[in-house]
Amino acid sequence: MSALRVSVAIATAILLGCFLEGCSSGPTTVKAASVKEDKERHAAPDFALKDADGKTVHLSDYKGKVVLLDFWATWCGPCRIEIPWFIDMQRKMKDKGFEVLGVSMDDNGWEDVKPFLAEQKVNYRVVIGDDTTAQAYGGVESLPTTFLIDKQGKIAAIHLGLANRKEFEDGVNELLQESNSPLSVSGGAPAGDVAAKQH
Repeated sequence: MSALRVSVAIATAILLGCFLEGCSSGPTTVKAASVKEDKERHAAPDFALKDADGKTVHLSDYKGKVVLLDFWATWCGPCRIEIPWFIDMQRKMKDKGFEVLGVSMDDNGWEDVKPFLAEQKVNYRVVIGDDTTAQAYGGVESLPTTFLIDKQGKIAAIHLGLANRKEFEDGVNELLQESNSPLSVSGGAPAGDVAAKQH
């Protein structure tokens, strides 16, 4: 590859990265976080939100599974890039104890979300989020914001903005291999003893 092509490729990648960083109202940086050690994790805030069928979904319903919790919106370009990855991951890893759970932050709610879910053939549960949920998770000022939650219901990684598919898959696979025991090999406390002192 010529030096010119390399330069153009690098410039394109930088511009694309700036565009795909995330949909937000303020400056943010993409943080593709790796999985934290157990002792550095804290309990993911529970919530009670409605799915497309009007059923109440609690995050605590997923205890014992690895959860990819994705805050997104139909108007968010980077979210639209990640969603097909999550559909594929749900299809491939559901039987291994993994679930994707989408939290739409669309202002028009199901009016915008239901047609999008049908169009994309989304195969995982989606709920409509609210300000209270967003605040519980640190404000969620940038979309997409994605949390990897371990089997004990603790936040193991946070991705702000568009991340790399391999990072999601590697993080999920790492969490799936962890023991179901509430005590980790690093001597962390049981999930029930973890104070909700995030943020």
